[in-house]
Formats: sequence, structure tokens, C-alpha cells
Amino acid sequence: MKLILWITANDLRTAVKGDPWVGRLTRRMGRWLVLYGSVTLDCKRQIRLLVVDDHEVVRDGLADLLTDSKTQVVGKAGTADDAIQMALSLSPSVVLMDVRMDDFDGLWALEQLKQAVPHLPVVLFSSYDNPTYVARAIALGASDYLLKSASRAEILQTLTSAIEGGAAPAESLLSRVRKTMEADKKSPVELGEYMLTTREVQVLRHVGLGLSNKEIAKSLSISVETVKEHVQNILRKTKAADRTDAAVKAIRWGVVC
Repeated sequence: MKLILWITANDLRTAVKGDPWVGRLTRRMGRWLVLYGSVTLDCKRQIRLLVVDDHEVVRDGLADLLTDSKTQVVGKAGTADDAIQMALSLSPSVVLMDVRMDDFDGLWALEQLKQAVPHLPVVLFSSYDNPTYVARAIALGASDYLLKSASRAEILQTLTSAIEGGAAPAESLLSRVRKTMEADKKSPVELGEYMLTTREVQVLRHVGLGLSNKEIAKSLSISVETVKEHVQNILRKTKAADRTDAAVKAIRWGVVC
């Protein structure tokens, strides 16, 4: 397996004083490290985990549960701002973050994290298997979505898979919701007395799952303005009074499973 070993300037200054091996590595690769700030080595993987939850007892409990020879909890954040700061300064390899917190929305924090550190995998951790939460998490770039009933082994496996860039297991909640979101038809779809295009059905499905126009745009890789046009067409064609009415119709027609 491969370990992503992050070596910052501070790490080097501290370690080189007392470790000849690091000194040799620094002299040999110093210029490369200054330019890129990290080095990939072939050795046993260690998970560098950042835990984000607004309750200290939960943060500490997860850290105690997950820490072992292969997993190092490099940071514990209680706010979105702290999470972003730690993600930038501590170079975690993965983030485990609660979805619903008293002081801030985990999905909003996910969006902020992905903007600040786009390639950092984020696994959401929740007591709720609400498809709307999962669909929004997918649209905002979450690597996976775990329920708090998951075992320690399942959590560690999910974190490892997220670091390696692997897809969520087919039986996982995230994969099932993603399949619903990506379901496609090759021709216009008749829903009751209404005929919608393939794209309109896709947008309606996302509306039924509770996504905003911005989240739909990210999920379908189209502009927000295009999403707005599709929503207006859907409301007009289905004679829905508003988005809520359209979402109810989507569920009634089986567009959202």
C-alpha cells in the first residue's frame, strides 16, 4: 500500500535536529520538498484523520476509538472555521465530519472544506439516513456517508477507501442514493399526463431529493441558470404550484425511489 507522508517545513526543522535519517532525506530531497511540500513513499499506510464535531465528548470518543498504529488523529475541530484551518495546516489525509451540528451545518462546512482543499476526501458521519442529506452530500463532493451505527472496522475501511479514491461500496447508503440521482432514460418520459425530457426528469429527481439549484448544478455539471430554466419548465409542464409541490409529485410518480 502507499502512504501519503506529508512533511511540512516545521516538521523538517524539528525532526532534522535529532534524526539522521530525516537529515539525509532532507538534504537529498530538500528542493523538491520546498517546491511541493509532500512526498509519497511506498510503505505501510497511516491514516491522518481530522475529526469534526461540535461536541467535545464525541470528538474525543472518536479519537480514542479510531487511534491505533495505522490511524493518527491529527486534529479535532469543533467549528467549520477550525476545520478549514486544520485541514490547511495539519495536512490530514481524510476528514470525518458530523452532518448535523448545533452551531453550524455539516453540509455547509463540507462545501467550505471542498472549496478550501478540493482534493481532501471528506466522509460524513450521521445518525440520519435521510436521502436528502445524502443527495446533498453527493452533490457537494463527499467521498462517503456513514451512519453512526457503523462499526469501528467499517469506519476505518471507509476512511481508507476514501483516501485511495475508491468508490463507495455498492450496498452503501451513498451509492444507493447516487444510483437514484444518476438514473437515466433514453427518451422523453411520460409522467401521468405530462411529458418531460430526460434532463427535466433528472432535475425533478434532484428537486424531489431536496437539493437546491446550486447543488443540482454541481451534481449534473450544468450552470445554475440552466437548472432554473429546467425547474421553470417542470413547474409549467406539471402544473406544480412550487418546488415543494413538484417534489411531492416526483415522489408520487416514482421519480424518487
